[in-house]
Amino acid sequence: MHILVATDSDSVVADVTAALGGPDVSFTICREGRLVSTLVADGNTDLVVCDMQIGSKGGMAITMDLRLDHSDDRLPYVNVLLLLDRAPDIHLAKRCAADGFLVKPLDPLSLKRAAAAAMAGPVDQPAQQEPAQQEPAEEEPAEVR
Repeated sequence: MHILVATDSDSVVADVTAALGGPDVSFTICREGRLVSTLVADGNTDLVVCDMQIGSKGGMAITMDLRLDHSDDRLPYVNVLLLLDRAPDIHLAKRCAADGFLVKPLDPLSLKRAAAAAMAGPVDQPAQQEPAQQEPAEEEPAEVR
């Protein structure tokens, strides 16, 4: 398997390569978001792991470009795992059709699970569920006098 890691953060590179590395896994590190489509066009990328913040072009824009290029047959379909900075970014990951997402901070087990889920292809539920939201308590009807 070949993984393209798109980030300009050394700590993200270290976390991803340590968690997902193995004897049958190779990595390409891309520190410039505008080059991701070109690297995917080379044809041997199985998974793109994108950081949300990458210099002049972040993970959401990269994912949207990959999806648009695939829709007109300029690129093969490639699975994308977005690394989000905060939970409110979850809706952005869904909007840009990422195959999975993970909210930082990263840990090895979560990265492995999220990558496996993203590799399974487009699904209704991304790799990580939204944080549980508390149901609003039902209010008693106001007393009318």
